[in-house]
Amino acid sequence: MSGRKDKRKNKYAGWKIHRDKKPPFRWRAYHRKTGAKIDCSKFEVYSLAFDMEVHRINQLHHEHEAKPGSLGMLIKRYRASPRFQKRADRTRADYQRVFNWLQPIEDTELQRFTRGFIAKLRDKAEEQHGFRFANYVRSVLSLLFSWGLEYELVKENPVAEISLAERPKNLPDANRPWTDSERDAVMAALPPHMLLPFGLMMFYGLDPQDALALPRTAISDAGIDTRRKKTGQPVYLPIFEPVADAIAKMPEHNAITLCANSRGKPWTYNGFSTNWDKVKRKLQTAQLIQPGLTLKGLRHTVGTILAEMGKDNGTIALVLGHATEAMAKHYSRRADRSKQATAAVFDLEAELNRRKTKVVKPDA
Repeated sequence: MSGRKDKRKNKYAGWKIHRDKKPPFRWRAYHRKTGAKIDCSKFEVYSLAFDMEVHRINQLHHEHEAKPGSLGMLIKRYRASPRFQKRADRTRADYQRVFNWLQPIEDTELQRFTRGFIAKLRDKAEEQHGFRFANYVRSVLSLLFSWGLEYELVKENPVAEISLAERPKNLPDANRPWTDSERDAVMAALPPHMLLPFGLMMFYGLDPQDALALPRTAISDAGIDTRRKKTGQPVYLPIFEPVADAIAKMPEHNAITLCANSRGKPWTYNGFSTNWDKVKRKLQTAQLIQPGLTLKGLRHTVGTILAEMGKDNGTIALVLGHATEAMAKHYSRRADRSKQATAAVFDLEAELNRRKTKVVKPDA
């Protein structure tokens, strides 16, 4: 618990965030140095939208400090560009997490960012936060320098030839696909107000945040017409039995979103995750599911099943709203390996049975 408090303390350094001690117990948040306030009735405290507003105000405070020809200047220019502004809120928040980590070296001159310098940054990021964060730092720096190269703010992209941090061999797969029995066990254990969000994730492969934020207007007799928030790609999906059944069982509510919590209000991602963790712990204790189930794993499950059905990469990307076919190819490779391994094991079984039944004549 103390580790979580330390992370939150660092994340909101320079901010005063508190809740009134008397009814109606309103949340309040303001930037200590500038006095800039956040409307907590509009931005739920500690939510993604709240964090984005904190980042925005922090950036305004630091803008005048950007040193010409420095990394801070490049980040400032990129953040003000149309390319950054067109990114989804979640993507911008992820980029900002990297920018925050890079803040101690913002005054470093761009000419000092050689391949060796970048490699050391990658290694430091891995040491502090693991290989995934290290690779994300590398990716963000690469897109930052590529953008700067277009506008002649830098002379080269020093990240281009830097390798990825290696994934530890003993690390379990992130967001692994769910098994059929795990999906059945979870759906059987869910309360009515959680059935529909899970149905949208489990049978359509919607991102958890996209499923929770799906407006009522996105659904009609023809099906679901929406866009994936992260990529902006359109997604058209017909309604079939499991989702239609979940819609029918959904308690009545007046929220503008299709899904709502037990109080009839739109779900927040944190609120839904908390409720999911409670269900997951009970099922793991009962040994009905294995460890490692994640909400994003449901998206991987849909992609993997489609690949195992023989659907091409373009079709998988279309269903899941991917901007490219890269992830679909990952699902296809996984499905191909599974088919090859299954076929090989069946062949092995047949060979072992043949050897059992083979009559060996003794020597004369």
